[in-house]
Amino acid sequence: MHRRRRTALLLTAAIAAAPLLTACGNDAHPGAAAVVGGERITVSQLENRVGEIRAAQRAAVPDDAQYQQAIARTGSLTRDTLHGMVLDRVLERAARDAGVTVSDREVQQMRTGLEQQAGGAKALEAAWLQQYGIPPQRLDGNFRIQIQAQKLAQQLGTDTSRPEFWQALSEASRKLDVDLNPRYGDWDVEKSSRVDAKTPWVRDVTAGAPQTL
Repeated sequence: MHRRRRTALLLTAAIAAAPLLTACGNDAHPGAAAVVGGERITVSQLENRVGEIRAAQRAAVPDDAQYQQAIARTGSLTRDTLHGMVLDRVLERAARDAGVTVSDREVQQMRTGLEQQAGGAKALEAAWLQQYGIPPQRLDGNFRIQIQAQKLAQQLGTDTSRPEFWQALSEASRKLDVDLNPRYGDWDVEKSSRVDAKTPWVRDVTAGAPQTL
């Protein structure tokens, strides 16, 4: 697999079906989906990001039946999107600690090269939306993250698939003291990844019921 494609897979939340969760106890994170480095990712910010993806999917798939199929394939979109938002901040911290910077020119060069490979800007937008759940307006930000990952790996003398790279992200996770609202799961510091919460007061509300998002 091409290095850039592999990195995008590593750093973009996977789109896979999973049950929605709801909290049955006191909310210890009022209004926050996560707290990363003392800064909140609000539920509103998360919902807006999910809305961007759904709007892009709707525009790309105008047929109602096909759109419903797209929703069914991305049933865990909210939690996957939060995973990506947190991981982006973790990577940015790891890159900053390593002295890694990314210029606008580097982002544009990556975009131009990928557009050439995909067969144009629209084809690239469609491919990134379908494969990685990245809406058109978030492409440049995603490319910046990909370049950060590549440059961080190079700085460490490794690549993004090796333990040394993920150890750097783990260290950044510890420094940022990532804390997820339990309704969205837990943050595994060692793996720098969101995992489903195992709390007795979180219950599955979608078992046997159709997904609405």
